[in-house]
Amino acid sequence: MTLLVTGDGRAVWRGRELRCAIGRSGIAARKIEGDGATPAGRFPLRRVLYRADRGDRPRTGLPCQAIASRDGWCDAPGDPRYNRPVGHPYPASAERLWRADACYDLLAVIGFNDDPVVDGAGSAIFLHVARPGYAPTEGCVALAMEDLRTVLAGWRPDDGIAIG
Repeated sequence: MTLLVTGDGRAVWRGRELRCAIGRSGIAARKIEGDGATPAGRFPLRRVLYRADRGDRPRTGLPCQAIASRDGWCDAPGDPRYNRPVGHPYPASAERLWRADACYDLLAVIGFNDDPVVDGAGSAIFLHVARPGYAPTEGCVALAMEDLRTVLAGWRPDDGIAIG
């Protein structure tokens, strides 16, 4: 089964239409670090991360782990850990996964630009919780918490996310 994400604020999962947010620059066939675009293509979900202090461990068949306050994700082209998890403090630019807002209270790592990593081709592309009003993301795909939990609970090993 595939989570199908379109450029018009919709996603379809197992025949059910869901509202979603994508990158502020829309969907792009060629992703570049910092462009605000959501990458087009079909990708696996690698694993699930969640804030245990803000919610229960999600039901999912994917590998799952709680995040800690020092967890981050390197978004610095040229760094050896580019598009990889890191711990803060980190000497290069790295997004913090432990956020004040709820966006990363639950997220799945989308398998984009990770096998192999291409320097500068985009990092930290997640399926995460949408901001109020489904405000655009920096390149991720975002769903309502309830919809994200539903998708992750029904995820099977051969499922994928198709964007565009």
